Amino acid sequence: MEEILRLFPESIEDKLRREIMNWNQLEEIRVRIGKPIELVFTAYSRMIVHLLPDKQDGLFILNQLSEHSIYRFEDELREGYITIEGGHRVGISGKVNTERGYVKAIRHLTFFNIRIARQVKDTSKPYLPLLYQNRYLNTLFIGPPKCGKTTFLRDIIRYMSNGYKHYPAKKVGVIDERSEIAACRNGIPQHDVGLRTDVMDACPKAEGMMMMIRSMSPDVIAVDEIGSEEDVKALMEAVYAGVTVICSVHGQNLDEVRSRPSLQPLFRQNAFQRYVTFSNHPKPGTVISVTDENGQTQNHHVRSKGYEMDWSHVVPAGDNSSRL
Repeated sequence: MEEILRLFPESIEDKLRREIMNWNQLEEIRVRIGKPIELVFTAYSRMIVHLLPDKQDGLFILNQLSEHSIYRFEDELREGYITIEGGHRVGISGKVNTERGYVKAIRHLTFFNIRIARQVKDTSKPYLPLLYQNRYLNTLFIGPPKCGKTTFLRDIIRYMSNGYKHYPAKKVGVIDERSEIAACRNGIPQHDVGLRTDVMDACPKAEGMMMMIRSMSPDVIAVDEIGSEEDVKALMEAVYAGVTVICSVHGQNLDEVRSRPSLQPLFRQNAFQRYVTFSNHPKPGTVISVTDENGQTQNHHVRSKGYEMDWSHVVPAGDNSSRL
């Protein structure tokens, strides 16, 4: 985690090394100027009451994030986050300057949220039989924030891109508006998204999908967190063009998502053949159902690496090997 610790002045870095005993469970480091640094772990959070960063510490963090050239990162700053080496994303908040109702810049940055990026491989592997029937099926992942949708999406992209056993390799186009799927840095993915994957990074989803179809002829389009009417229109254009679409949406369940006016065209046209619903209980990555376009639950058992899994149970993470 040296790429994270280097963001801090030496005095804070040394204290964080002593305070963080379990990096594997760390999800966020939240820095608020004049307030205790907060460590957010999988099951709890903790304030380091004796560690209160000041304005100079905040300036040091900003300089480290921007590599001492803030103007090079104006676009990222305007979006409210910067992706650093390792795929970790640093959210930023402070005084916002607007122009004609749009965010022009964020000044006086005094809040930082360092989100720890981890790639968990093989979470989607047992589900391949349900998401493929002579071809990959249009699939929508549904769940609340921080429930494992993006992790699962990233993993299925990798399998589609590389191919696995009788599942053929496909050209995958990823529209990564918030740099969360591939975590590109200077255009290079920090996460493993497969051998045949092309990424449109930091691009609005609707525009990016059309650009990807025109320029890269993908077999599969993958996007995260759809929601706007423009997103839906672009997704339908991809479906009409014969491109498989794999995407996610925030929501508690399928009924809630189905009731949203902006998403109605997707359901009227039966755009998806599979709906995978996630929960963060008892832990992130829990799949609670897989259904088809008729609402029929897709259930069966599978053996994988020595365990038997029912689709209604938690999906264990794989061995994090780079091999498929």
